[in-house]
Amino acid sequence: MAEKQYHIQLGPGDVGRYVLLPGDPGRVPKIAAYLQNARQVAQNREYNTYTGEVDGVKVSVTSTGIGCPSAAIAVEELARIGADTFIRVGTAGTLQTDVALGDLVISTATVREDGTSLQYVPLNYPAVADFRLTMALWEAARKLGCRAHLGITQTKDAFFTEEDDPKIPRYEEIRARWKCWQKANVLASSMESSAIFVVSSFRRLRAAEILAVIGSTFTGQPIAKKVGIEDAIRTAVEAIRIIAAGDRA
Repeated sequence: MAEKQYHIQLGPGDVGRYVLLPGDPGRVPKIAAYLQNARQVAQNREYNTYTGEVDGVKVSVTSTGIGCPSAAIAVEELARIGADTFIRVGTAGTLQTDVALGDLVISTATVREDGTSLQYVPLNYPAVADFRLTMALWEAARKLGCRAHLGITQTKDAFFTEEDDPKIPRYEEIRARWKCWQKANVLASSMESSAIFVVSSFRRLRAAEILAVIGSTFTGQPIAKKVGIEDAIRTAVEAIRIIAAGDRA
């Protein structure tokens, strides 16, 4: 048997080609409850993995932890054991007044304000989601009657820079930057997608992202109310159903 991957502690056969990627290890069993015959196959560090089925298709759920470094590791190691299609299921802070708490945001691309993706490729390489997988998320959200927004998001490395805290040394610059992204119609801010998109693009994998809006970045309140997460999960699972059917056709 092939050696297990160092960080995720998974080997060939442990996961399906389709993988849902929450950040929080505690969210993994909640997502796995939407699969059939799901069971835990590994847990190591921030990486908790369950594998089950959606309509007979093998699907896995692996947590990435917080931020781009651990998310990139998850994608790299999962790809080495056969996964090739990833949907990040996360949370975010809104940057637009018409994107409300509990709404869903489906990323078409993300602003690369992380450090991890820069270790792979120059900054002028775009971080974009897979088109077909993104459209599967959009179709799923519409089918389920979820209020969803489609567009560009932003990826950062520091969570607490979202807070309205004048003690942060770069406070004025940070607030100006949030206003800039707001004017540029960036929908929301989170912490993992740029690494997932970049690694998936150059590795010839498929990746997309759906976010539940739980806070308001532009008002300095990154966490206001944990709402919309179940809708994000249901939409991601339905998108897997849609994309898997297309792959079989």
